[in-house]
Amino acid sequence: MSRTVYVNGSFVPEEAAKVSVFDRGFLFADGVYEVTSVLGGKLIDFAGHAKRLERSLNELDMAAPCTMDELLKIHRELVRLNEVDEGLVYLQVTRGAADRDFVFPEGVAPTLVLFTQSKTLIDSPAAKKGAKIISIEDIRWGRRDIKTVQLLYPSMGKMMAKAAGADDAWLVEDGFVTEGTSNNAYIVKNGRIITRQLSTDILHGITRAAVLRFAREAQMEVEERPFTIEEAMDADEAFTTSASAFVMPVVSVDGAELGDGTPGPVAKRLREIYLDESQKVAV
Repeated sequence: MSRTVYVNGSFVPEEAAKVSVFDRGFLFADGVYEVTSVLGGKLIDFAGHAKRLERSLNELDMAAPCTMDELLKIHRELVRLNEVDEGLVYLQVTRGAADRDFVFPEGVAPTLVLFTQSKTLIDSPAAKKGAKIISIEDIRWGRRDIKTVQLLYPSMGKMMAKAAGADDAWLVEDGFVTEGTSNNAYIVKNGRIITRQLSTDILHGITRAAVLRFAREAQMEVEERPFTIEEAMDADEAFTTSASAFVMPVVSVDGAELGDGTPGPVAKRLREIYLDESQKVAV
């Protein structure tokens, strides 16, 4: 049975879902997106994702396709129709379809597409094993705080990691780690969690915000500042956060094994806390 997806006001079978060849998401990557995880059939941190979506739309002067309350109803209906107990809901908004022109079109309705992916998230084999990371140059555009669909270089980064026998890549600019290809990056040294501060250099991760809040509530020390790959290679442990992987332990950086080469205690504890606390308030 095919999935049901949502396209511009209609729930349709995935094979019947269509958008215009003139859609600016296709022609210019003129769009933004969000990914919300689903646990126990409920949405994790939906309010945070909705708020960030509104910010991304505003930063690009892009019209919202509907209200956030309507968007929540669409998410819930897709989860119900596809019987998703554990997985993801992907949402994309583009500026809409118009004849090809670099100038933003006027009076065009935005395109809204959503689909689900059923996927094991909690009992993740990758989280039990930990990720191996390589470093690559960060050559993306300067507004990484806007969650756009311009994901070619992150995809290339993941392929570079795969070719090197690793799981993912951390991006480095001016000697400092910005973030991972699809996640925020952290190291732990002498019990202190270190991660880059918020700016236009990195995505303002929804999972990042929750994890740092839980860390501070658990009396863990957090320092928000840039760190180098050399610091990462000398760290006691490291991890990443994202909506699709929650807290993912990192066990090596550029071939340097961290700790004993297995997921560290801080990352494992934060993963436990996040999964427990986030499910309590899921919608």
